[in-house]
Amino acid sequence: MGGKVEVFFYEAFQEEAEYLARYLPGSVTAGFSWQTIQEHGGREPPAPLVSIRTQSRVPVSWAADLQGILTRSTGYDHLREFLQKSPVEIPCGHLPPYSTRAVAEQAMLMWMALLRHLPAQTESFHRFNRDGLTGRESLGKTLLVVGVGNIGYEVTLIGKGLGMRVLGVDIVRHHEAVEYVGIDEGLAAAGIIVCAMNLTSENRGYFSYDRLKQTRPGTVFVNISRGEQSPAADLLRLVEEGHLGGVGLDVFNHETELAASLRAGTTSSDAEVRSTLELGRHANVILTPHNGFNTVEAVDRKVRLSVEQVKQFLRQGTFRWPVV
Repeated sequence: MGGKVEVFFYEAFQEEAEYLARYLPGSVTAGFSWQTIQEHGGREPPAPLVSIRTQSRVPVSWAADLQGILTRSTGYDHLREFLQKSPVEIPCGHLPPYSTRAVAEQAMLMWMALLRHLPAQTESFHRFNRDGLTGRESLGKTLLVVGVGNIGYEVTLIGKGLGMRVLGVDIVRHHEAVEYVGIDEGLAAAGIIVCAMNLTSENRGYFSYDRLKQTRPGTVFVNISRGEQSPAADLLRLVEEGHLGGVGLDVFNHETELAASLRAGTTSSDAEVRSTLELGRHANVILTPHNGFNTVEAVDRKVRLSVEQVKQFLRQGTFRWPVV
């Protein structure tokens, strides 16, 4: 391919970039970077159409030179923030749910690993020692899913398949098979909590210290939704007090700053970043790099949907799945 770049993909990790290059039509000239916009740098956009994930923040100064923005994610609160600040209207697109099952299984992976002390088990192998490794089974435990949308509903199905009692908390109660409760009732009953809410201005900091302190000692908390909903400093305090029995995070408060600091190997002055890193030093905490979506099946779906969005935009100047 040659000529002027028509679309530039930021935050495209190796496998995703390979899939995108394979599925994009030969007539489309594309550029790729694994970096965010901020890490990549540049005063001007590298193409009239840019595609990002959730860690990039599109500079408002680019607005006059952009024709469109595509986020390769189902959530798009970060694009709404950009549109609120942009001096001009720019078409923005997102993806329909493509990794629902993958993210739900990531939640299960985390709570089961925490119940069975998997990090300590793997470390103890080198001494073949079983002291302190007695875990718990999922069978009969109460799973509270907060946010029973596409991903949350899949989590409820997995929990039921494991023989758990499953409770759901949501403003809208779509699913007849789900036993819905209020948040206070759910927190009091839960042994495992999974945060699967969409991010809104109302639920930032939702899982605060005071709210999670309502849970029974030893409760496991997992967040596979958005890090802004569970401040790291509050989680760290609850772990250090011994109240929470385990924490699993695939998403992080101040994730953009955290990711940039870790990739660059620099020390961050951001208090939430520092709290996240301190959390990771605890044996009953599992942190993964926002990787819940990353299965062969989900990446294939994601890339096909992204290419469909790009092709329609380059033909018509509109997205099939627009940000509204």
